[in-house]
Amino acid sequence: MKLCVLANLYGKLTLDETLAKLAPLGVEAVELGAGGYPGKNQCNPELLLSDGKSFDTFMDTFKKYGIEPAALACHGNAVHPNKEIAKGFDTDFRNAVLLAEKMGIDTVIGFSGCPGDSPSGQYPNWVTCPWPDDFLTVLKYQWDEVLVPYWKEMSAFCKNHGVRVAFEMHPGFCVYNPETLLRLRELAGNNLGANLDPSHLIWQGMDLTSVIRCLGKNDALYHFHAKDTKIDPINTALNGVLDTKHYGDEINRSWVFRALGYGNDLKFWRDIVSNLRLVGYDGVLSIEHEDSLMSIDEGLSKAVAVLKEAIMSDPKPSTMSWA
Repeated sequence: MKLCVLANLYGKLTLDETLAKLAPLGVEAVELGAGGYPGKNQCNPELLLSDGKSFDTFMDTFKKYGIEPAALACHGNAVHPNKEIAKGFDTDFRNAVLLAEKMGIDTVIGFSGCPGDSPSGQYPNWVTCPWPDDFLTVLKYQWDEVLVPYWKEMSAFCKNHGVRVAFEMHPGFCVYNPETLLRLRELAGNNLGANLDPSHLIWQGMDLTSVIRCLGKNDALYHFHAKDTKIDPINTALNGVLDTKHYGDEINRSWVFRALGYGNDLKFWRDIVSNLRLVGYDGVLSIEHEDSLMSIDEGLSKAVAVLKEAIMSDPKPSTMSWA
């Protein structure tokens, strides 16, 4: 497994400036924002697909620092009920796929998206319970009429360009846990898999070992985000884990994103790495920094230190001298 960073944590810097900060930390690979919510500051597919000189300069930057591009991040909501918004996300994602193909990258990361509650809906509608029965009607519409048809078409498009889609299982979107991920994979295409980001699963109460083994068993584990979450026992005891307060209201929230080691201890991350190895995952561990209590530099350096302790750098042994 390789130490990787989602580069748009330094989104205001150029790619060259960002890699110059990452290289001394021992970072081996980067995940690049290439449209949608992550933006295009360091990787603009429209430009890089149309301008050969810009593309060559872009690729030479990775060689300069000895850091490889591992994946493109293009999170968005291409099934948004506002057709104009949906079209923008769809265009971004298609361009990211084309750029990934040109770069020799096989993984583009994104969200499944979430439609509205009906063809006349104005905003995404995330259903979290089965009753009143209206909610099941909404879910049926979302999956049967919008989500599955869209991702069937996109799965075919991606397959034609040698790219697989790694969904970040994120609350607020139709794919938010292994069950919904595997359902969409079964219905829309076997090149749809998971970007496993523990931070969104921890507060939902999932066991990461179980998640890793489930996704590994189904050959659906494509990418991994190294990001932690701290559940606040006082606020959760009072209000539960569903929380719409701003992320900046840390002291009153039921949970907050934390740098690695500040939500869960080193043993937790060692167990994750061990189970990733058990299911045969040998991709990157991509650090995503969203800790509002730490500066980017401090949060990143602490996360790097935890992963360096957790990652097993030698290959898995092929024999056992004791058995």
